[in-house]
Amino acid sequence: MKIALVTGAGRGIGREVARQLAEHGMTVFAGVRDESHAPEGTRPVLLDVTDAATAANAAKVVGDEYGRLDVLVNNAAICGDYGVAPAEATAEHMRATYEVNVFGVVTVTHAMIPLLRASGEGTIVNMTTRLASIGLTIAGDDFNSGWPMLAYNSSKSALNALTVLYANELRASGITVNAVDPGLCATDMTGHTGDRQAAEGAAVIVRMATLGADGPTGTFSSQEGPTPW
Repeated sequence: MKIALVTGAGRGIGREVARQLAEHGMTVFAGVRDESHAPEGTRPVLLDVTDAATAANAAKVVGDEYGRLDVLVNNAAICGDYGVAPAEATAEHMRATYEVNVFGVVTVTHAMIPLLRASGEGTIVNMTTRLASIGLTIAGDDFNSGWPMLAYNSSKSALNALTVLYANELRASGITVNAVDPGLCATDMTGHTGDRQAAEGAAVIVRMATLGADGPTGTFSSQEGPTPW
């Protein structure tokens, strides 16, 4: 049985990812800030991605019981500058967003890498967005042009860069690392605006999380296929 950890599993897409991975027969640790928010069929573990101590404790909980981690889904994220024009965004917008979307991913991933290496075929899936695509933004893509958020979009571009760097280093350990865009889902983060439900977006993440050691690494994709960096 595979062991998985999903961050931000208390609501939205993360909650659905945790639930669906459990349906795939995995033992799923749901990283939550309130244990009562963990989806049924999962194991709640207190985890605030901005708090290194909780990440270290989560790694200890998983390690003490199983000695390895097979799947890590870095889902936890915030969007604090919706409706703020890039020229109006402040350093505080950037700091708050990067603390969760970038530094939080590094904090959790760093804590979990020893357990992923112990798996021998670990998988990391980083939740990203097409808004992170510099290529699409430069090209004037209609979707990207409609959501010009300096803090959120650039934080996900940074996450994509982390994905490639982790993928290059961890390939030799049999660990795949990919960035996946679940699409615009109707969740609390989007104000329930979107063309798909959280369960549909989660399915895209789960598909990548269950490919195993033979799957791709260092990629940026969505339900439609590869996405330009």
